[in-house]
Amino acid sequence: MSGAQERRVIVLAGEDQNDCEILAALIRAHRPDLGAATKLVRINDPVRLRRKSGPDLAAAVKALVGKARAKARQQRAELLGFVVHEDLDGYADAQYDQIRRTLVAELTGQSVEFRTALALAAWESEGWLLLFPDAFPHVRPRWKVPGRLLDKDTGRVKDAKEELKRGLGLPVFRESDGPAVAREALKYRLVPSPRGSNRSYSDFVDDLTGWT
Repeated sequence: MSGAQERRVIVLAGEDQNDCEILAALIRAHRPDLGAATKLVRINDPVRLRRKSGPDLAAAVKALVGKARAKARQQRAELLGFVVHEDLDGYADAQYDQIRRTLVAELTGQSVEFRTALALAAWESEGWLLLFPDAFPHVRPRWKVPGRLLDKDTGRVKDAKEELKRGLGLPVFRESDGPAVAREALKYRLVPSPRGSNRSYSDFVDDLTGWT
């Protein structure tokens, strides 16, 4: 067996590096079976798919998928899966369902030789982090998620990032703190048991755990 066949890689694409680092922690938490030998790598192109349709969407997905394949070749590894993140900037509602169906159909249609997972985060990635409130004090001891945000449908929280900035306390939450929160949730095994719900998060987990 060649080295490329022995090594496996999951390629991540997101709006920025912070989002990809959050994804990496969530993937490790939900798929511990992947092991340390499966490398998670990022492509730098920012994802902008949710407002596209038809030929524009097909072309954008083709470009991303091509770069995922190129990244795997660069790593001399088998491309096990491709995980794509984008903030919805909207609620997990009927419009979310429609956008997700469209993006999933295009992604899976152009990725027949490997698995895909779509992280279409409602309202945004910080809404997913709210599912793991006990992780925040592990990043900053004085941080405490306000009670009004606990055990809720976080897919219905508008602008969760601003809610965290206002509600956690000092120092003020920054977008760059998100990956540390996700890593602490992984470290303390909080991720498999979210507090509250978020349909967009559940859909992502279903994609991820459905890989064989």
